[in-house]
Amino acid sequence: MVSEADIRSGMPLKELQPIFIFLAVVLLLLSASCSRRTVPADAVHGKSGRSAGGVLIKTSEFTLIIPDVSLSQSETKQLEQFINAGIGLSVASNKATIIRTARGYLGVPHCMGGTTAKCMDCSGLIFRIFARHGITLPHNSEEQARYGRIITEKKMLMPGDLVFFVRTYSSSRLITHSGIFIGEDRFIHTSSGKGVTITPLNDPYWKERYLFGTRIFE
Repeated sequence: MVSEADIRSGMPLKELQPIFIFLAVVLLLLSASCSRRTVPADAVHGKSGRSAGGVLIKTSEFTLIIPDVSLSQSETKQLEQFINAGIGLSVASNKATIIRTARGYLGVPHCMGGTTAKCMDCSGLIFRIFARHGITLPHNSEEQARYGRIITEKKMLMPGDLVFFVRTYSSSRLITHSGIFIGEDRFIHTSSGKGVTITPLNDPYWKERYLFGTRIFE
């Protein structure tokens, strides 16, 4: 490393040039390394990472921006894998009758694994509602999220869309909660404390766990 004393001693400029070149190369390498850490990594079928406002998932079909939820790198990878494993499965029914049926269960107590009017969990509510209309959906929030077209923006949700959430309880699965959007920023779902209830999507607890919606009824 060249010192101020070397410069003062009159070291020839020609001898200093290799040192300056070496320092410039080191600075360029450090800069490139920092830049690589801030660029989103390539996904299997697109790109994903963290945008300025949250999580960003890009596929060949759509771009999913999740502005409020915070996902770890491994959770983001799980979401990529979930999407790439298959989404957009279709069913046929009427959204108005689905919402009406859902309201009929308001007040039913919560119990893990339940699917009846005696008690039910979140995916059990959706499983039960659709079953009453001759449609078989999985009794699992993450698998239910494979049905319908993903709605990437919360403001584009319509009554009858399913909504999905992350980290509502400890699980190896990424998507752990589901509900049905009923309009006016509200969704009907099964809460562990209140049973089947209606809650604002912008409730602080749910806002920071919201992932996306799916549109089963076009």
